[in-house]
Amino acid sequence: MAIATRVQDYLSSHGVRYEVLTHPHSHTSMQTAHLAHVPPHALAKSVVLADDTGFLMAVLPASHHVQLGELGKELDCRIRLADEGELARMFDDCEPGAVPSVGPAYGMRTVVDDSLAGEAEIYFESGDHEQLIRTSGRDFMAMLAGADRAHFAERRWHH
Repeated sequence: MAIATRVQDYLSSHGVRYEVLTHPHSHTSMQTAHLAHVPPHALAKSVVLADDTGFLMAVLPASHHVQLGELGKELDCRIRLADEGELARMFDDCEPGAVPSVGPAYGMRTVVDDSLAGEAEIYFESGDHEQLIRTSGRDFMAMLAGADRAHFAERRWHH
């Protein structure tokens, strides 16, 4: 599958320079980072959440997980994970579970974890399970300039 249509349009309209990397089919963001040979802390994953007003995309490194309570406090609302059906409707140009970390391309309020701000390069899902988009950290953050910034991600501990 190619890059999701709305992602491609968004990248073009924002003049973002990017490269597409192909990797073996993956099921999780950590597996994607491993198979694509990219550092997990530079792979921006998205977690789609719902609150009383609609949907929200949280963007954070694959090496971290969302602290829902922390993010809810930060945003002053109650949040829950969006379910598969909601995701399928919102991201109908993507394969199930391959949600690109570009909420604005889907008209979605977005919050980015501060830990991504210092990365030289950022990788993110293209909309399928076999391609990643690589861009500079500067371009990625500029693309999400209208997003909220917060500290809500916690590093995963590996055994």
